[in-house]
Amino acid sequence: MKIAPFPALRPPPEFAARVAAVPYDTVDEAEARALTAGNPFSFLRVEKSEIEAPAGAAEAAAHERAAANLAWLQAQGALRREAAAALYVYRQQSGAHVQSGLTACCAVADYEQGVIRKHEQTREDKERDRTGHIRRLNAHTGPVLLAYRGQPTIDRLAAEAAAGAPLLDFTADDGVRHTVWRCPDPAPFVAAFAAVPAAYIADGHHRAAAAANLARERRARGGGAGEAEWFLGVLFPTAQLRVLPIHRCVRDLNGLKPAAFLERVRRVFAVAPAARPEPPGRGHASLYLAGAWYDLSWAEPSAADPVARLDVSVLQDRLLAPLLGIRDPRRDPRLEFVGGSRGVAALAARVDSDQAAAALALAPITVEEIMAIADRGGILPPKSTWFDPKLRSGLFVHTFDA
Repeated sequence: MKIAPFPALRPPPEFAARVAAVPYDTVDEAEARALTAGNPFSFLRVEKSEIEAPAGAAEAAAHERAAANLAWLQAQGALRREAAAALYVYRQQSGAHVQSGLTACCAVADYEQGVIRKHEQTREDKERDRTGHIRRLNAHTGPVLLAYRGQPTIDRLAAEAAAGAPLLDFTADDGVRHTVWRCPDPAPFVAAFAAVPAAYIADGHHRAAAAANLARERRARGGGAGEAEWFLGVLFPTAQLRVLPIHRCVRDLNGLKPAAFLERVRRVFAVAPAARPEPPGRGHASLYLAGAWYDLSWAEPSAADPVARLDVSVLQDRLLAPLLGIRDPRRDPRLEFVGGSRGVAALAARVDSDQAAAALALAPITVEEIMAIADRGGILPPKSTWFDPKLRSGLFVHTFDA
């Protein structure tokens, strides 16, 4: 695969903790407003600028606000341009878990030709919004998280780059430590990644699709897309990534009483009282209903399609659709997704407070399963993976000419 260094727009050390923000698509507008209250330097003001646009305003108005906020951050010295193109090692530490990735520009052509592979179906409205955002700002403001099968040469190069003094080093409010080093020479990394046959989008399918949309727009104008032929990515070896499940809460039981619903579940799965809320592994899910946890288990499906064998697919096909009438998990308002980082206690709390009627806790999918499905051109069910920790936005911005 092809990577390239770039002259990053990035915060100086004294601004890094205040600028760096959670990804725009992991918080709703109310949460984003709370995070930016009292911190005008938060990059959410660029990435999720609709929180400052008038209610009901068109996407274009939010993008104008994003452009103004990006310019303001630069004027305040909170974002500064690197003098030369570079690559960066970006390390995250969450408790005992440590992962180190390479921040680089990735080729849109690799995405279009299947070298960079996807596993998620994108939504047209979200693609349109991100494409408009990139177009107005002439910048990729949020990185795409990519995974690749590890290479000893790249591991060695990253370790050598991280042996020096970091550019940035801070701990965010959630306890995750973020450390960044500039690589002294990008050439060995570029050569090493040329031997990597494929990379896989872990987080950022809409950002990658939007980058490709804009590149095609610019090619159509004639003369090529220039710097827009590249998009911002952080590449991690698969062995370092941590995948958490995304759990399900259902708002009602489709007209059934809890006892009747549980009886129908027993016709489909083996049901027993759960020793602990977390599922013990693949082929299991935990159901929280009427103040009690139950272990649901089943034999692995014999389907040839690896997507159909996933736990999330089994629950959708055998429980959510036939028993609860939730046939479109992407859009049904009766289904709520809860990221695994919030823990199973959050599921029980929602049911106990009558915000949900029942909850389902799942075991995580492995990175190897994700790559195997992507290699076949398959698409995972909606909300199947939660990579943790999340990349912070605002530490790197890739800009290009209008």
